[in-house]
Amino acid sequence: MRTEADLRRLLQKRVEPGESGEASVAAVLIRLRERGYLNDAAYAETYARLRHENQKLGQRRVRQDLQQKGVSAELITQTLDARYAHSDEEALARQHLERKRIRKPENEKETARVMRRLLTAGFSTKVIYKILRQWDVPDEALAALDAPDNFDEELPTE
Repeated sequence: MRTEADLRRLLQKRVEPGESGEASVAAVLIRLRERGYLNDAAYAETYARLRHENQKLGQRRVRQDLQQKGVSAELITQTLDARYAHSDEEALARQHLERKRIRKPENEKETARVMRRLLTAGFSTKVIYKILRQWDVPDEALAALDAPDNFDEELPTE
């Protein structure tokens, strides 16, 4: 399955530049939509369901992925509201950790790694800190997470 934007991008590589190429791409997309082969709503639902059920990803990550694939913001919001409405983010984050075989961190470096992995998977910092506190991670390790060196990103300059 592909989104309309993704398919348009791929087709434009194969047609001659100009209006005739654009018209050809538009005609193909219309035909595919009419026959039910191209449906962004179905794509978004399937994508969100698979990422939620199989990969145990957080809502933020799935939203970013769908945006990159060219799905409209309104459709993404509708899909994710329906998919994640009855989902417990903390339980999902714990399932993600279990699926990835990530264990309790032993030091500050491992704590930062767990934090990065959960952020990348799309979970909120509130849930991440809650899980780390329940693992009895020392306060020093949690305080060290606020340091920019642990996330390999630069602070904005004032």
